[in-house]
Amino acid sequence: MEATQETGVDLRRSGYADRPDYRLDILARRNRVVVRTEGAVIADSLHPLLVDEQDHGLVFYLPRDDVRMDSLEPSETVTFCPFKGEASHWRVRGGDRDVAWSYEQPYPEVARLTGYVAFYQDRVSVEIGQAP
Repeated sequence: MEATQETGVDLRRSGYADRPDYRLDILARRNRVVVRTEGAVIADSLHPLLVDEQDHGLVFYLPRDDVRMDSLEPSETVTFCPFKGEASHWRVRGGDRDVAWSYEQPYPEVARLTGYVAFYQDRVSVEIGQAP
């Protein structure tokens, strides 16, 4: 947990304490979602979660079992969302840009995201197909 020296406010606490009305919907979908980079498939899932977060674009999170984790390597990037928690990031093995992130220990309000990986839609190709 971090606090600013000036205010003593904890910068890593859940934003739901101050904004209990904040909307973040997690919707299970049956659509096939395929993620590619430079033509190579790095994820293929029939069990995505669609995250519809207030003031953000829609994001698909895919079960880690459906992601070719052997094609990714952890990056040093760690980010923080006041409504989801601390995110770890990955890049394509040998690459220099982050292409994915996940919340290893998300806040209880979004615990369904545990074990799921999301991808930057401007850095990889995310294809959304019909449900079988």
